[in-house]
Amino acid sequence: MIDHGERAKALFLEGYNCAQSVACAFCDVTGLGLKESAQMASSFGAGLGRLREVCGTVSGAALVLGIVKGYDDPKDFEAKQAHYALVQEFARRFKAESGSIVCRELLKDVQATPGGVPEARTAEYYKKRPCPELAGRAARILDEMLFGDQGR
Repeated sequence: MIDHGERAKALFLEGYNCAQSVACAFCDVTGLGLKESAQMASSFGAGLGRLREVCGTVSGAALVLGIVKGYDDPKDFEAKQAHYALVQEFARRFKAESGSIVCRELLKDVQATPGGVPEARTAEYYKKRPCPELAGRAARILDEMLFGDQGR
């Protein structure tokens, strides 16, 4: 059994962005390859392209929820409603444990370099960010929602 929380943390520490870390941790569940998962989630890192909006770990989890539990019929109102409720439940749980789902609020004590250039992944970078823990938390909550309280 894969520990998706530990896998998400490890992927972040390998250099994947926050959204990629969560989405890629669930390749065994989504059936997507690592490359496809990383590409799909690449835009959502650092709160959507470094805009510090919705936390990338939340976006990565939403991508997984869409692949695993999403709807595909635009006329199926009940499926759409049920899916949105699932995403909102994930966000509620994440916020209850983390204090927010917004990147800039989660990283309020971390100064970001301006512009679109990502910061180098150094020991100092990792030391000042809760992102690996947030990725692990998002993956754990996702496991609980997909597979019950026992996880996977």
